[in-house]
Amino acid sequence: MVEIGPQRELWVIGLMSGTSMDGIDGALIQTDGDTIYAFGANVFHSYDDEFRSRLSNIIGRVPDQAGSTVDVVNELTSRHTKVVKELLKKSQLKSSDIDLIGFHGHTVLHSPQTKTTCQVGDAKLLAKETGIPVVADFRLSDVAAGGEGAPLSPAYHVALSRGLERPLVILNIGGVANLTWISPDGGAIAFDTGPGNALIDKWVQSQKRGNYDKDGKLAKYGGVKSAILQSWMENPYFARSVPKSLDRDDFAPVVKDLFGVDIADGAATLTAFTAASVCSASAFLPASPVRWLVTGGGRRNPVLMAELQMRINTPVEPVEAVGWDGDALEAQAFAFLAARSAFAMPLTYPQTTGVLRPMSGGKFHSVE
Repeated sequence: MVEIGPQRELWVIGLMSGTSMDGIDGALIQTDGDTIYAFGANVFHSYDDEFRSRLSNIIGRVPDQAGSTVDVVNELTSRHTKVVKELLKKSQLKSSDIDLIGFHGHTVLHSPQTKTTCQVGDAKLLAKETGIPVVADFRLSDVAAGGEGAPLSPAYHVALSRGLERPLVILNIGGVANLTWISPDGGAIAFDTGPGNALIDKWVQSQKRGNYDKDGKLAKYGGVKSAILQSWMENPYFARSVPKSLDRDDFAPVVKDLFGVDIADGAATLTAFTAASVCSASAFLPASPVRWLVTGGGRRNPVLMAELQMRINTPVEPVEAVGWDGDALEAQAFAFLAARSAFAMPLTYPQTTGVLRPMSGGKFHSVE
């Protein structure tokens, strides 16, 4: 159902709070849901340790209607409101200049096998506080129809990569890693490859050495525990047919295998695990890509990027190599998907989530 009239060019803000729990990305684009006409500003709001801890405490839970969960959801929404207002100020725009917000919220539970996916955040409140209509709950229709509900960015990746040589892989390394393989004619397949940054972050945090392995400095001086890595790669997920997707914590139990291991060796082994799982995903690609373009926080880890390049016999580069902004790309994707949702265009496809037919999705929240 088209909610905002005939298809036309819209100015849309996209918001993303990713599985790494580092903060909120906001980005502005102009699009009709098919073509990207212009890129606007982008901003990032980092989570402080106290809020990150509270958000982490509701991961894996379906939110209740009272108590601490509601407090966290309300604060999460308030922080998204601040990002929108900061983005408007940076762009010297008013709320009335923006047609839509694409609001992903924060995933606390993702289990497509049980037709369950939950992204928290109060879209109705966000629309009220910003004065801008909001599209949210992008994954629900796909999961309800038997799809994986993830990844959701492939439609944007296809539009963004027009004019580039294909076949091409766009690899997103957030808390979980996922890829989009794009054929010369613009067809795509997509799936989660395995862990991204989440396990490395979890390890570093457990050792009281900060929130993440900045610049891969710990992994750089560590040695990979090959036997442990090999045992992790025997996980049946890696042999499962695609499309497929993961919850952030699906691989969390492996960290216990590092008990007694030196912190640098643990970081090196987990970094190698991310790279090895990405490499194993190559077996599911219909044809070898001419290059891999990497977005997400993982592209800033030189040790991880070197591991990827060592294992993949194709150029591996950050998306900035083709002029894209890897800090804004995922938020831009949800702006693009909001426009597609408003015009009842497909967000997901059989080859990207395993859903039986192309599916639109998202819930529209008007300004009241």
